[in-house]
Amino acid sequence: MRARNIAIFSAAVLAGAFGGSLIGPRPAEAVAREIIQLQQDVTTLLQGQRDVSTQMTQDHTVMKTLVEQSTETVGKLNGTMSALQKSMQDVTANSGARLDTMSTQVQGLSDNLEEIKSRLGKLNQQLVDLQNTVQSIDAKISGGGGAGATPTASNSGGGTSSQPANSSLPPSGAAAGGGPAPSADTLYSNGLRDITGGNYDLARREFQDYLKYYGDTDLASNAQFYLGEIAYSQKKYDQAVTEYERVLTNYPKSFKLAPAHLKKGMALIELGQKTSGVRELRDVVKRFPGTEEERRARAKLKELGVAVTAANL
Repeated sequence: MRARNIAIFSAAVLAGAFGGSLIGPRPAEAVAREIIQLQQDVTTLLQGQRDVSTQMTQDHTVMKTLVEQSTETVGKLNGTMSALQKSMQDVTANSGARLDTMSTQVQGLSDNLEEIKSRLGKLNQQLVDLQNTVQSIDAKISGGGGAGATPTASNSGGGTSSQPANSSLPPSGAAAGGGPAPSADTLYSNGLRDITGGNYDLARREFQDYLKYYGDTDLASNAQFYLGEIAYSQKKYDQAVTEYERVLTNYPKSFKLAPAHLKKGMALIELGQKTSGVRELRDVVKRFPGTEEERRARAKLKELGVAVTAANL
């Protein structure tokens, strides 16, 4: 189009020059020079147009190549972002399961520590009692107890080495054929060891035996709670809800109330009973402020898109 316009313009210039030569008398040589000059100008313009067209074609090719490269790069980035998003989703899912397992293990270790403290307190009391007994025996001997003091010392020594220990602790193991049950410490310690080690079936039997033989002890509510934890870890959420509910019903003063409420709510949510689960989690936030269970309940409610305000607690 541009070349055609230039050609038309050049023809018009030539026609004007020719017409001018016809109208007014001019020397033929001057007219010829002007015509030659005009032809040279037209040739130059045409060459410039071709150069511009060639440059535009080259620029278009370069731009097309750049656009194709950019499109390819964007495609690769989209693929990379999709892979990263999937990886993040997998990591999030695995992290949730690992956190639940770690929470159970941490609670088990905490109870182990409490049990050790309790045992140390008992041992310390036994040592105090033993020291008092020895001092009493020494006082009797030094006070001239005579021959009668010797049997007393002998009996006391035997008592401190075996009788108090047997009277303060349950039997150490179960005998075959209906013998005595394992001791409370043995059952509970073995249960904690097996639940933290992932031996859930064995741990369940041990905690069930603990509740069977020692259901009225201080650690009975812990054993009941761990039955719920075992069921939850095995994704038996119906059974987990039942076990946690027994903690809340049978042991209203247990320090496992907050964890039992929390895990019951989470088990209900896993069962698809969102309304009941949210109610349990809100109850945790309301009744146990400042605890780790409150923090976890708030996080779960936020994950579910449920607002937590003073009005809806």
